[in-house]
Formats: sequence, C-alpha cells, structure tokens
Amino acid sequence: MEPSTEFLTPEESAEVDKALMTAHDKFATRVAIYALRSLKQIAQQNSVAIATLDSQQIEDWVYQDESLRQGIDREFKQFFSHLVISSQTPLKRAAEEAGVAIEGLTVPQVVAWFERNAKRKLEET
Repeated sequence: MEPSTEFLTPEESAEVDKALMTAHDKFATRVAIYALRSLKQIAQQNSVAIATLDSQQIEDWVYQDESLRQGIDREFKQFFSHLVISSQTPLKRAAEEAGVAIEGLTVPQVVAWFERNAKRKLEET
C-alpha cells in the first residue's frame, strides 16, 4: 500500500458529505477513515493485525512518517498520534458490527457505523 498525502480522497469526502450527521460527527468520521488508512500502513509495516498494534508502534510510525517531517512540530505529531490511537475504538466497534477484522472495513462501512451511532445519540437525548 502506497502512503497517501491526502487526508481523504474526493470519493471518501463525498461518502462522508452525503451522510446524515452533524459537522462534529462528520469530522470524527473523516478522522477515523484517515486513521484506518494509517493503521493499515502501520500494521503492514509491522507485519501484524491492526488489533494487535500498540500505542508505541503507532507513535513511532507517526514520528517517522516522511509526510509529517517538514515543518511539523513535535506537539502536532503527538496530537496526531493520539488521534490515530483514539480512532481504534470506533473502528473496532464498526468492525465488530460489520463482522470483519478492522483491516476489512470499507469506507462505506465506517461512514454507516458513524451515521448509526450519531442517530443513536440523537434518539437518546
């Protein structure tokens, strides 16, 4: 898998944009999709499943990522590492609901999970 320098592809952005969610939920969905792409790269590089990655492996990858070397300070790398690590929880839940490993999640499945989750939150309030 070749690393992408784009946050989301135009197709991924369109998939998120058509979902019935708040801007906050759409942002969380975008982060999760990007994190999924990053986690796939990290897992592949370490020859392990995403579910077995630990925080240190993720942080090490972020700090070594060429696309984050130019003009990005340590605090941003730490923040970005935490975003990717935090995204593992909703991705794990989405994968469980879809009956697949995290690696097998598709963008439409991630978007659908976030959309269902957003709807559940609205119904609870």
